[in-house]
Amino acid sequence: MFEGSTTRRSFLKTSALASAALAVPAIVRAQSTKPLRPITLQSDWIWGGPNAGFIVAKEKGYFADEGFDVTVNQGKGSGNTAQIIASKAAQFGFADGYVVANTVSKGAKLKMVAGIFRRNPAAVLVLEESNIRDPKGLEGKTIGIATGSAQFQQFPAFLKGSKLDPAKVRVVNVDGAGAGPALINGQVAAIAGFAQGYIPGIEIRGKKKVRPFWYSDAGVTCMSNGLIVHEEMLSEPDTIRAMVRASLKGFLYGRAHPDELAQIVKKYLASTDPAITVREAQLSWTTWVTPTTANKPLGWMSSKDWSSTVEVLKAYGGVTTALDAASLFTNEFVPDGKEFIPPQNG
Repeated sequence: MFEGSTTRRSFLKTSALASAALAVPAIVRAQSTKPLRPITLQSDWIWGGPNAGFIVAKEKGYFADEGFDVTVNQGKGSGNTAQIIASKAAQFGFADGYVVANTVSKGAKLKMVAGIFRRNPAAVLVLEESNIRDPKGLEGKTIGIATGSAQFQQFPAFLKGSKLDPAKVRVVNVDGAGAGPALINGQVAAIAGFAQGYIPGIEIRGKKKVRPFWYSDAGVTCMSNGLIVHEEMLSEPDTIRAMVRASLKGFLYGRAHPDELAQIVKKYLASTDPAITVREAQLSWTTWVTPTTANKPLGWMSSKDWSSTVEVLKAYGGVTTALDAASLFTNEFVPDGKEFIPPQNG
């Protein structure tokens, strides 16, 4: 009787443990096979060091951890990305704040929910070997800028802030792909654009040193690239919060692991040069922190920077309609953990 009872108790205990062991994998399987929600994210440009945070987030599983299957598309410029989000053809976009504000002034319903390039990355670039030592040396010279770009629109503000005579500076149109070669070959004395997009190729492929004159040093404070959504997307705060969190993790991981970042970029765009990608990323990191965003999490935006953006847009971008800086962005979805505060040096 005693032996039989012990055997029965042991059997019941063993059966219960076996059932529990089988049940746990079943729960795990149920969670792992739960379908991920499809999300489309439109970047600003072709993949490179500055915008790689999104594909890093995808490769490291940060989007999947939040329950999303994110399709990441290369872009054709911030203006195009802003239009795609305004038409709701994608849920999230990565675009320049100056361009986004301009698009909003024309009736689009857009809002930036996380700022990445919080310092204006635009600059006038000259070869270090030239005799142009400071912005004043640009007078009497020809400068190549892509007509219609944000840098083109902001150029008069750069001239004013640098105390240059606009009549003494000749501006010609150059496309993005041809700007670097035009500078190297002496077709123009200077070019203007996002420094992080031009300097690496000129330095590494062209083997020429570059001297930048930053728009921000001339007082052209403009909010640059960040994550944007259509205003209707604001009805899904949890989705936005999760996408912002995963994206920021991708950018911060890429900064901590630049060589891995470069390899991920090459996986998505085989023609890239890892050395150029890393240099692009390094330059983009100098735009992550501004005096108004010091010690704030990546993604957090300053109302002062947005107000300045609107002022420049109204003064030089041809915007005459009412445009409220506070309506262009929100920090509601930016995480506040210490792990999201980026290094404070470039």
